[in-house]
Amino acid sequence: MTKPSLPDLLHAAVSAVGGTERPGQVAMAEAVAEAIDDNSHRLIQAGTGTGKSLGYLVPALAHGERVVVATATLALQRQLVERDLPRTVDALHPQLRRRPQFAMLKGRSNYLCLHRLHEGAPQDEEEGLFDQFEAATPTSKLGKDLLRLRDWADETETGDRDDLTPGVSDKAWSQISVSSRECLGATKCAYGAECFAEAARERAKLADVVVTNHALLAIDAIEGAPVLPQHEVLIVDEAHELVSRVTGVATGELTPGQVNRAVKRSAKLVDEKTADALQTASESFERVMELALPGRLEQIPEDLGYALMSLRDAARNVISAIGATRDKSVHDEDAVRKQALAAVESIHTVAERITNGSEYDVVWYERHDRFGATLRVAPLSVSGLLREKLFEDRSVVLTSATLKIGGDFNGVAASLGLSAEGVEGDDVPAWKGLDVGSPFDYPKQGILYVAKHLATPGREGTRGDMMDELAELIEAAGGRTLGLFSSMRGAKAAAEELRGRIDNPILLQGEETLGELIKAFAADPKTCLFGTLSLWQGVDVPGPSCQLVVMDRIPFPRPDDPLMSARQKSVEEHGGNGFMAVAATHAALLMAQGAGRLVRATGDRGVVAVLDPRLATARYGSFLRATLPDFWYTTDRNQVRRSLAAIDATAQADGK
Repeated sequence: MTKPSLPDLLHAAVSAVGGTERPGQVAMAEAVAEAIDDNSHRLIQAGTGTGKSLGYLVPALAHGERVVVATATLALQRQLVERDLPRTVDALHPQLRRRPQFAMLKGRSNYLCLHRLHEGAPQDEEEGLFDQFEAATPTSKLGKDLLRLRDWADETETGDRDDLTPGVSDKAWSQISVSSRECLGATKCAYGAECFAEAARERAKLADVVVTNHALLAIDAIEGAPVLPQHEVLIVDEAHELVSRVTGVATGELTPGQVNRAVKRSAKLVDEKTADALQTASESFERVMELALPGRLEQIPEDLGYALMSLRDAARNVISAIGATRDKSVHDEDAVRKQALAAVESIHTVAERITNGSEYDVVWYERHDRFGATLRVAPLSVSGLLREKLFEDRSVVLTSATLKIGGDFNGVAASLGLSAEGVEGDDVPAWKGLDVGSPFDYPKQGILYVAKHLATPGREGTRGDMMDELAELIEAAGGRTLGLFSSMRGAKAAAEELRGRIDNPILLQGEETLGELIKAFAADPKTCLFGTLSLWQGVDVPGPSCQLVVMDRIPFPRPDDPLMSARQKSVEEHGGNGFMAVAATHAALLMAQGAGRLVRATGDRGVVAVLDPRLATARYGSFLRATLPDFWYTTDRNQVRRSLAAIDATAQADGK
C-alpha cells in the first residue's frame, strides 16, 4: 500500500474541521514532517489564522511514533483534545488505515484524589483527619463547592478539574487534591486502582499523541523522574511562553506561614527535641522576615544566612525522624506522614539551595500588604537547562505566532539554549527557523498608530494628556476598545477616569471572571474592556467588537524587578546589551501578543494605538515595531481618528 501523501492528509483534515487550506499551513506541515524525518529541530512562526494546530497535528499523526504536544494555555489544550484531534483522527483514519489514540496529561494536583475525598485532609492543629464536608457549613460557598465535588466524583470519568463546570475555588479544590509529593502512591493507597491521576498516566502510555502543558514538561525536565511517557517528537505550541513557565517551575519560595504549617504537620510525628529544633528555626526565620525589605539579595545577609542554615538542618533531622518512626495512634498515618514530609522537604530544598549560593541563582525578597514577606530563588537563566533536557534524544518543534523578536529568531533561540541559526557544534543542537507568515493582509486590515505628541510616561503619576487621547480615540471608534495596560493600577485609574467622561460602558479586569468579561465585551460593540497582562494574550474576539486595541505604554519590566534586572546585568557583564536582550525583548514579545488581539479574522479592521511616543522616537523603537504585525504605520492623530470613525460607520451600517 502506498503511503498517503502529506498534502492529501492535510486536505482531508482541513475539510473535516470546516477550515480553509492556507499556503502557510502547508509550508508548516512540510517543515514539521521534515524535522520528524530528520530527527532535527524547528522554530516555526505561524501568524494568527494560519491553522497551526493542524499544521503540526497532521504530520505528527502521519508519522506514527508517539508525539507529545505541550501548550501554555488551558484553552488550547481543550481545543486540541475536544475539537481538533477527534476530527483530525476521524478524517485521517481512511487513509492511514489506523486510528491514532490521543490523551491529555496534567500534573497530579489537577485531578481529584479519591483518598482525600473519602478520608479527609490531614490537619495542622490536631491528630487524625478533618472531615471537610462536616466542617464546612452547607450554606457557605466552600460547603456548597465541596458538596458539589462529592456528587461530581461519582459521575466524572476523568477527575480532571477542568471538566468541572462551573468551577470551584482553589480553597475547595485543595481539600480534595494532592501534589505529587503528598501522594501515597498507587500501590500504598486504598484507592490506587481507581485513581484518576494514575488512569490519566496509563492512557498517556497507550496514546500516539499526548497533550500536556508547559509546566508538566518543565517538571519532567527538571526533576529527573519521568512524568511523561517516552516519545520521539516534542511539539511546543505557544512556545513564546516556555521560558517563563520553566522559570516558574524552577523558582523556589519560603514564607513564615509555609514554614509554620510544616512545623505543625510534623510535630506529632517526631520526638519533642527534633520538633522543638524546627520550631525554634521557624521562629528565627520569622523574625528575619518581619524586617525584610523588597529587592534582590546579591549577598545573603548574615542573620538570614543563620536562619536558613538552622531551617535546613532542623528540616533534615525531621525528615530523617519521620522516616524512622511509626505511630499507630495517628489515624490514616501514611497520609499524615506523607503530607508532613512533603511540607518539610519543600522547606529543606529551598533553604539548602539558597544556603549553597549558586552564582546561577537570583535571590530576593518580596513583600505583600496582605501576605507579608516572601523569600524567592530563581535561576538566572534556564537556557542551559533547556539545551540539555529539551533537545536531546527527540525531534523538537517550537511554534507560536510570536517567535521572531526584532525581525529574527535568534533572541528566542538564545533563551532556549540554542546558538544562532546555522551555527553548529558538538554540544550545540542545530535548528532551522521558518516564518510561514499570516493569511491576513495586515497593511490593509490594520493601522499602527503611535501618539508621538504625548509626553513620555514617567514611573508614577497620572498622565492627563494620555487620558484625553484615550477618551478621544474611544469616542472616534464608537467603543469597540480593548485597553491593555502595563499595570493594574493604570487600568483602574483609566477606568475610573473615563467612566465619568464618556458614555461607553467600561469593563475592568478583576470585577468579574475573565470569561464573563470577554463574553460581555464581545456581545456589545459599544463596550470597552480594560485590563493587564492576561488580556494581552487571552482575548480572542474577532469582528466589530474589538476594532481599537490601545497600549498605554511600552511594557518594559519594572526597573526594580529582581530577576529581570539580574538577567540584564548578567548579559552586560558578558559584553552584551542587557537592555536590548532582556527588557526590550520582553516588551517586544508582549507588544506583539497585544497587537495580535486586533486582527483575528480576514474581515477584521482596526487600529492598534500605542500611547507612548518612545515607540516612534527612541532608538529601540524600530526593533519593537519589527516584532509587530506589518500594519500601516502613522503618527498622524487626525488621520487615525478619521479612520476609526470610518470603521465605526461601516460596522454600524452593517448592523454590528
